[in-house]
Amino acid sequence: MKLIYTDALVVGAGLAGLRVAIEAKQRGLDTLVLSLIPPKRSHSAAAQGGMQASLGNTVKGDGDNEDIHFQDTVKGSDWGCDQNVARMFAHCAPKAVRQMANWGVPWTRVTAGPRQVVVNAERVTLEEAQAAHGLINARDFGGTKKWRTCYTADGTGHSLLYAVDNKAISLDVPVHERIEALKIIHDGKRCYGVIARCLITGELRAYIAKCTTIATGGYGRIYEVSTNAVICEGIGQALALETGVATLGNMEAVQFHPTAIVPVGILTTEGCRGDGGILRDKNGHRFMPDYEPEKKELASRDVVSRRMTEHMRKGLGVDSPYGPHLWLDITLLGRKHVETNLREVKEICENFLGIDPADEWIPVRPTQHYSMGGIRTKASGESPQLKGLFSVGEAACWDMHGFNRLGGNSLAETVVGGMIIGSYVADFCEQEELQLDTRLVEQFAGELQQEIDTLLATDEGEDAFDLKLQMQRTMMDYVGIFRNGPELQTAVDELKALLARSRHIRLKCKKRHANPELAEALRVRRMLKVALTVACGALARTESRGAHAREDYPQRNDKDWLSRTLSSWPDANALEPSLSYEALDVMQMELPPGYRGYGADNAIAHPDTAKRQQQIAEILQQLGDNASRQQKQQALMPFELPEHLQPQNQRLHELLARGEKS
Repeated sequence: MKLIYTDALVVGAGLAGLRVAIEAKQRGLDTLVLSLIPPKRSHSAAAQGGMQASLGNTVKGDGDNEDIHFQDTVKGSDWGCDQNVARMFAHCAPKAVRQMANWGVPWTRVTAGPRQVVVNAERVTLEEAQAAHGLINARDFGGTKKWRTCYTADGTGHSLLYAVDNKAISLDVPVHERIEALKIIHDGKRCYGVIARCLITGELRAYIAKCTTIATGGYGRIYEVSTNAVICEGIGQALALETGVATLGNMEAVQFHPTAIVPVGILTTEGCRGDGGILRDKNGHRFMPDYEPEKKELASRDVVSRRMTEHMRKGLGVDSPYGPHLWLDITLLGRKHVETNLREVKEICENFLGIDPADEWIPVRPTQHYSMGGIRTKASGESPQLKGLFSVGEAACWDMHGFNRLGGNSLAETVVGGMIIGSYVADFCEQEELQLDTRLVEQFAGELQQEIDTLLATDEGEDAFDLKLQMQRTMMDYVGIFRNGPELQTAVDELKALLARSRHIRLKCKKRHANPELAEALRVRRMLKVALTVACGALARTESRGAHAREDYPQRNDKDWLSRTLSSWPDANALEPSLSYEALDVMQMELPPGYRGYGADNAIAHPDTAKRQQQIAEILQQLGDNASRQQKQQALMPFELPEHLQPQNQRLHELLARGEKS
């Protein structure tokens, strides 16, 4: 078997993985990336709407800063996030956007003077400042107080991925394509790399590294209908789970996007609603103001998805052969806007629906979209249990999203998290030595080889494709937008039965090379374990928080459930994961739990919330009125960053204010 050594190994060539690889390579480290597909085909390219960063260049973004972005992120997470990480992220997002501009991303720019926009279904005129002319523009997105989502029409992910991949190419970062990592090499304490399989030749290879970063994206394809690419199957999370040591965090936190087209589930960006599009029911009635009179269509994604589902349950959805749906109306934006800023949406509608969205309403309904859960990491991106194992992007539970992600924060997380964690990865590689007994490599390679040999030798058993479809339908039917105890128990029981059956898979094709059926069989067993972490975590969590909505426990329960779910699989023969919980310390929070701003304020308070609020008031009083916002923030919750990322961000309104004073 071939052994390949590198300093920094990255599994996954999307934005997050490439950004980590670039950071390591720029520090002079030997760096290698593994990918199922060519990097420019990664799922990062599918992101349409934009990337959040508090630049504050536009009139609707005036006054924006890290504090407001941080607060929006924490409230959006329904107080489930790591506030230290949210602070790191909000501080670095403006730096990342500007760096991406230097790397060639053609951000849409501000044009000084009057411009017409649609706000609350009405056309209004905004006057952009002359001083802002040519600076990076921003659009409105759900759950934000300011317009801060930077964009390149509705192809932001595409633009970012091409720029970052081109940067990696310019640095000679090697990418081994059509390679699938299937086992992590470890001794229970330290990660040493992965055993991977070439999808073309069937060859097994050992990739040995000082540091291994999992950046394989989300696990949306455990559901039957998802906006995720077909490669987003949670295999990276499964690799960590199968170590029996590393934990996954908040796997039950699964987001459904409000506006995927019916029936295929392809996303239409939140930019449609951010730019002024509205949702209508079968009668043409705009219904979101009835539920959320303040934020309307621009409430948080989890809220909009639930409201849409509630409305369809009342019989107000549009009947179709594929079930009820609602309408997304962007016709009021005008043809020029649609063809300029929402051109990908227009092409999707033309190619998959045969309609022109500048003239016709788009059939939409909520569809699985994003995984807040993933490999649990420290703020540095490293697993707390397995030294040398890092994770970044949607594969990770870093955990800046908590139980719900704001639109525009995931694309931002890929490059911001990649920038921050990449720096910690480089530090780790420079500081740590690697001592490895190759018998450990042979052990894991032998286990994988035995798994493949058994699959190819079995003549009677289950069909891998059938098992996968049954899993996906179980998740769709019982672990969806609204959840309840009996249905979740049904899901757990069915998934456990499927996992048991997956141990006896029969392949029709016996080839060792270029065999999609073999690849599917190897994946489905791992996907079932990931699905079980979602279902078991959802069944155990008897509250509603963010995207996890229990009909039988409708309150957010900070008293009993202000904690992060940790899933592990210590017994390889078990049929369900082991669950434990990591408490969130209210006394360390800069923003203690409070009212999120949607529906009734019926949360069950944590006993420390009032104490922390009083403590914060006393700290701010001691600082006095002349303290800067940075001084206040550091007094409330200090956070660490690599030195080169620590400087404060500059903003137009702050520069103008200083100029006026002088």
